[in-house]
Amino acid sequence: MKIGELAERTGLSVHTIRYYERIGLLPAAERDQGGRRDYDVSILTWIEFLSRLKQTGMPVRQMVLYAKLREQGDSTYPQRKALLEAHRDRVRRQVSDLQSSLLVLDTKIETYAKAERETQDEKQTNER
Repeated sequence: MKIGELAERTGLSVHTIRYYERIGLLPAAERDQGGRRDYDVSILTWIEFLSRLKQTGMPVRQMVLYAKLREQGDSTYPQRKALLEAHRDRVRRQVSDLQSSLLVLDTKIETYAKAERETQDEKQTNER
């Protein structure tokens, strides 16, 4: 698949795909007779995984490290596992922090809702 189709299917820009290839996040693409990049469909799964790592806040340098370890083969399973476990721990802490913040927001919203109800009750009482 050509770079334009890959961009369309992944939601990444052509520029981002080239950048990812340049820094080692994506393996170098095969080239057609005209020198244009020609990607195997299997790259879609890898890009989806990279997108998940990015979405969860993994720094690009760690993603590049993971990609380099992946290229080295099965012997790097322990290092890749450790990298992902450390990242998972950070994500879990972030989720916990977000849940705490959500609770604060819910409490504040309920405070305002209660104040609105009390204001409505006072209006109705005064109208009688």
